[in-house]
Amino acid sequence: MSKATKIKLLLVIAFFVVLILLGWFLLTEENVDIIVCVFKNDDLTNEQIQDKLSQLGIRGNITISVLSMLQVVLTFLPSEPTQVLAGLTYGFWHGLACCMVGVFLGNSIIFVLYKLFGDKLNAYFDKELHLNINKLSNSHIITVVVATLYLLPVIPYGMICFFAATMRMKYPKYIATTVLLSTPSVAIGVILGHTALATSWKVSLSIFIILVLLIVVFVIKKKAFFAWLNDYIDNSRDVMSGRFTVKSYHRRNLHLPFFVSRILMHGKVKVKYNYKVKDIEKPSITLVNHGSFIDFAYAGAMLRKHAPNFVVARLYFYKKLYRNFLRNFGCFPKSMFCADLESAKNCLQVLKRGRALAMMPEARLSTVGRFEDIQEGTYAFLKKAGVTVYVIKLEGDYFARPKWGDKLRKGAYVEATLDTLIDKEELAGLSVDQIKERVEKALYFDEFEWLKEHPEIHYKSKTLAVGLENIINHCPACNEKYTIRTKGNDVYCEKCGMRLTLNDRYGFEPNEYFENFAKWYDWQKEEFRRRMIEDESFALVSKVELKNSAKDGRRALYTAGHGVCTLNREGLTYVGTRDGVEITKHFPLNDIYRLLFGAGEDFEIYEGKEIYYFIPEEKRSCVDWYIVSGLLKEPVALEV
Repeated sequence: MSKATKIKLLLVIAFFVVLILLGWFLLTEENVDIIVCVFKNDDLTNEQIQDKLSQLGIRGNITISVLSMLQVVLTFLPSEPTQVLAGLTYGFWHGLACCMVGVFLGNSIIFVLYKLFGDKLNAYFDKELHLNINKLSNSHIITVVVATLYLLPVIPYGMICFFAATMRMKYPKYIATTVLLSTPSVAIGVILGHTALATSWKVSLSIFIILVLLIVVFVIKKKAFFAWLNDYIDNSRDVMSGRFTVKSYHRRNLHLPFFVSRILMHGKVKVKYNYKVKDIEKPSITLVNHGSFIDFAYAGAMLRKHAPNFVVARLYFYKKLYRNFLRNFGCFPKSMFCADLESAKNCLQVLKRGRALAMMPEARLSTVGRFEDIQEGTYAFLKKAGVTVYVIKLEGDYFARPKWGDKLRKGAYVEATLDTLIDKEELAGLSVDQIKERVEKALYFDEFEWLKEHPEIHYKSKTLAVGLENIINHCPACNEKYTIRTKGNDVYCEKCGMRLTLNDRYGFEPNEYFENFAKWYDWQKEEFRRRMIEDESFALVSKVELKNSAKDGRRALYTAGHGVCTLNREGLTYVGTRDGVEITKHFPLNDIYRLLFGAGEDFEIYEGKEIYYFIPEEKRSCVDWYIVSGLLKEPVALEV
């Protein structure tokens, strides 16, 4: 039994011990009279009941609070009797205070229980409340919905608290929301008890009948009510979406990130900016090749005075902190390798406003320092946009901070060149195929070929090779998979002992197998191609952890489930759990352009605004899913 499991078990035991002690407190001495007098039909007048219960003093106050707390935590207990009793005994304000102390304690306990035992309640709420939980989690109207649930007389407070907890609010917001929103409902119950003393039985009976009628109406119209509520959720502004109007901003906003990036790269990366055009016209589109994660720093520096709007992977917009930061600099989201009408509209909106649009059409980091292909739809978009197209060609950026690397390399040198690719007059006369040819020629890069032209460059790092095992994982000496390890500047096979050293120009010493890791990667790719041609039933299969976009905005992703992924000629299939429900999710091969991947982290695919982020058991295999997804799209891979 793990330490975490033991802690949870002890807390559960402690929870039940506390409940037993509270039960003992409630049922000893004269406390039981407080409970019995509410339900027992005897001849006591209201005044006699008040006198009898008031004699208990502070013990009576505590008892009311404890009962109120228990009816929150133990969701099957009705709340109205306690509230009526509080109003009957202490009057409105005093009785309301006693009840709200109990509500505060009960809500706090539920928050702790949820944090301990996870978010397996979403499926229950989907079934019982008939609410679109995923959309609501992404919406800004969570507070409105929680308030509405508190006004419904048939839903226990405890269930509403558990529901609010599944929205992953921080405790201050959670406790303020649940306590304040429950106050009107509690007040109604207390008023019922108070009016039993202050008015005639006819008034109390009338209020009771009205409440009963409301309950009956809700039970009959429950589905219609939740259908209306779901429509309200659907039509509300989706804060996780990029549907917002693209933000315009002043170029001075880029001063701070520009100087921060210069400070971070100082002494490590030398950048040479070449401007073949002195200025760019607007509206316009600037295309940038994408070798490194920090390419935005180079492109942003060159376009800084034009305050460009950048297209950014939607993954970075799931977290509220990142989303707000990126929006402040005019960025907007795109679901990579997925039909995204919203992003296309935002692009056109930027151009319509007469602004500069910047994008990295490869839509993923280069794997081994070479140009990656571009989706055909990009060229059709350029044709439709009808504006001048510029290009920023980056070279040396991959080696400065490779996809698989752990940090910037000292001694790095980057060349960034801004030039006109196609002016709008010329663009009007070009076909989509001609545009494609021009773009690919302008953006094509090969870092190893570029490095040959710069013999003066040498990279310094004590961990130059660390991370390479997430790109090259197949041993050429013993032909075993996932036996490659790295340490410092060395790459070795833990099975056969093969060892190579990565020198300060990213070449292998000795080079008896491959000149560099790009050649090694090509060999791995050809091995997959060979296997796929020989084996009609070829497939990649792995147990995975599934992550989806988090609903709380405090993080980008959360663990949604576990299962098995299979990639074959039919496409990508996930069989497992999602939010506690067994599912089978299939992505047809025709809908897959490439599987994105993080080196040694994950492989992923977007569906609309949602990301399916899969973490395989063998994290070094992530690159294989990327390679195979590309090969499956090649006709030769389908010929057997």
